[in-house]
Amino acid sequence: MLSHRSQPESTPLSMEVDRSDPAAPLIRVGGDLAYTTAGPLRAEVDRILVDAPPALVLDFAGLLFVDSTGLGVIVHAWREGQQRGTALRLCAVPRFLATILDMTGVTGLLARPLGEGLAATEGAAGTA
Repeated sequence: MLSHRSQPESTPLSMEVDRSDPAAPLIRVGGDLAYTTAGPLRAEVDRILVDAPPALVLDFAGLLFVDSTGLGVIVHAWREGQQRGTALRLCAVPRFLATILDMTGVTGLLARPLGEGLAATEGAAGTA
């Protein structure tokens, strides 16, 4: 995947969880979101979604690198949120991540209204 530097996975993943707004818990993500580092973010997303808040916010201001596993965590957060009635919001998205989200179609997925996303993806999978 793309990044703005040449050595992927040299920076550990950092996370800061802010639950001060129970309606929109915030996870600040920094460093590398990759195969070797993505597990803790996925686990934290799952912990937060158990409570089914109206929204979950992922702040990527400190993100340096993402690979397909990291992208998969974002899609996982969206899919699990759809099932629980939680909207996924991304903020401070670096240009390289925005490019990847656009190129892979994830931007369109994330833009789907809450509750309509899973029906559309399941319907498309059933007709293929």
